[in-house]
Amino acid sequence: MQKKYTASDIEVLQGIEPVQKRPGMYTDTTCPNHLVQEVIDNSVDEAIAGYGKKIKIILKKDSSIIVEDNGRGMPVDKHPDFDVSGVEVIMTNLHSGAKFSEKNYRYSGGLHGVGVSVVNALSSFLKVTVFRRGDEKEYSTSFKNGDLSDKLNPVGNCQKNKQGTTIHFLPNEKYFETLDLNSKELVHLIKAKSILQAGLKLTLVDEKYGLGTQEFHHEGGLKDYLISSINCSDYSPKDTYFNSINLDNYNMEWSIVWDSEVNEPFQESYVNLIPTSQGGAHVNSFRSGIIDAMREFCDKHSLLPKNIKLTPEDIWKNVSFILSLKMNNPQFSGQIKNKLQPSHLLSNLNSQVKDKFELWLNHHVETGERLAQIAIKNAQDRILSDRQVSKKSNTRNIILPSRLADCISKNIKENELFLVEGDSAGGSAKQARDKLYQAILPLRGKILNTWELSSSKILESKEVKDISLAIGVEPNEEKVNTDNLRYGKICILSDADSDGMHIATLLTALFFGHFKELVSSGHIYVAKPPLYRIDIKKDTYYVTDDIEKVKLLKKLKINEDDAGCSITRFKGLGEMNPSQLRETTLAKKTRKLIQLTITSNNKDVLMINKLLSKKRTLERKEWLESKGNLVQID
Repeated sequence: MQKKYTASDIEVLQGIEPVQKRPGMYTDTTCPNHLVQEVIDNSVDEAIAGYGKKIKIILKKDSSIIVEDNGRGMPVDKHPDFDVSGVEVIMTNLHSGAKFSEKNYRYSGGLHGVGVSVVNALSSFLKVTVFRRGDEKEYSTSFKNGDLSDKLNPVGNCQKNKQGTTIHFLPNEKYFETLDLNSKELVHLIKAKSILQAGLKLTLVDEKYGLGTQEFHHEGGLKDYLISSINCSDYSPKDTYFNSINLDNYNMEWSIVWDSEVNEPFQESYVNLIPTSQGGAHVNSFRSGIIDAMREFCDKHSLLPKNIKLTPEDIWKNVSFILSLKMNNPQFSGQIKNKLQPSHLLSNLNSQVKDKFELWLNHHVETGERLAQIAIKNAQDRILSDRQVSKKSNTRNIILPSRLADCISKNIKENELFLVEGDSAGGSAKQARDKLYQAILPLRGKILNTWELSSSKILESKEVKDISLAIGVEPNEEKVNTDNLRYGKICILSDADSDGMHIATLLTALFFGHFKELVSSGHIYVAKPPLYRIDIKKDTYYVTDDIEKVKLLKKLKINEDDAGCSITRFKGLGEMNPSQLRETTLAKKTRKLIQLTITSNNKDVLMINKLLSKKRTLERKEWLESKGNLVQID
């Protein structure tokens, strides 16, 4: 009998309930670093607005955290619409705050309006202490598991001019894999904020991780920070290229150098002092402006050798930079705020950067020519590598793709190469891998359909060429020479969605069609990344598709909407942090790899032919129509 569906079945989550129901949508549940950052960001916003110069962070032995500032202090008067204190409104309502207009904050860390309320929602306890200038009183309120436990009341007197907010909270262990902070990342964040905001002093007092007491107050700014962070001694310009843009809607400053050696570049970007680890609109515009200016400089001074054209990668390959943007109303791609979304306010940023850099180059011609020579050498190396597809693994002069992050080990049987979909996922994979034996090659977009092409034709594709160079084997339709193979396992790693499956299919076709011996000898694998993360109280599970999800919940006798059950759907590999990617997809003990094999009846080859052959369009259409009922739509 069909169950009745009425209005009474509709649930409306109030206040901070959505956060507690689905914590993975609002924060990184690996550890509470993001909660600490949210509280620090509120204090930093006060400093940016010119109302505070000191922030103190205390890491207690019991895993609780205290953040003190000398800003204006949270409002303690009653809100006109809610009849409770401003502090309570901020702590118990997701979309509340004073940053939706520019009356109080010109620049702030985004308008999500959920930041510090998320901290309260995911904390066992949280206490707020407020000092308001001229009030001569100390106010205090506290919360347990997100709910108000003690109303805001004056608890004592204080100095007349004392002001600021102190937040003391203990993250709730049921929402996190561990309550231990990533102390290294936290220190880096604190240091960066002290550099990016002139006059701001941050003090870290650590009682748990052995870091002691550290003060961060830097006058040297972005230049000194960049120079101290790069892993290179031979860089140019020596004093960095530093510049800034100051407009009504945004301010941006940067420091940038070119490394003549081939090192891992240091690249950091911030928006209103929020680190944007995945870049976004500001980084893209900055990069384009730098590249365009360098190209025009080379053309103007006739620096390019005959038949040499600079690609963006030629210019950008050796770049290390730090970029700090302050803008009105920044919009981020998610609550963690690691990527800036495009904005009409930044529509002219590309041209602004280009004009600034071009002017600087023409005033520093000698340095500009030195930078141009670095890019030209990259272009020449790239062209040479394009011509030399097959390289022996035992030579020292291997020319490998610039995007390949190679492994250290020379044990071919042990070494693994992961062909990863996209630069974002590639960046996470590089951090998650075991550098000793795991190599990462990011691929941009969907590769060429090589199924019906000759081996010479497929090498016109840069992605295919890079794969061939990386594995050390030249494609050949009749015979593949495996003597030069550089990796015992070659693993296809793409998103768990339909686009990712399409990319995996195209790569599978490449190996079946042009590296068949690698398949038959068991060298080719397909990695199965998770589609869902399922948190049930303190336990975490990863599943690769909806069928696995249903089976797991059935096995555990849990429903999706049960209390204590949180399900996060990964949008792609780039949404996973390095530790998650390592645990689920790269670590030998926990990953899922499917080995590609060739059946005796060639059934698999016939299926690829049906899926990808241009000559079988009609047959493919009929097959899809007949099997369409088996498709799962996300």
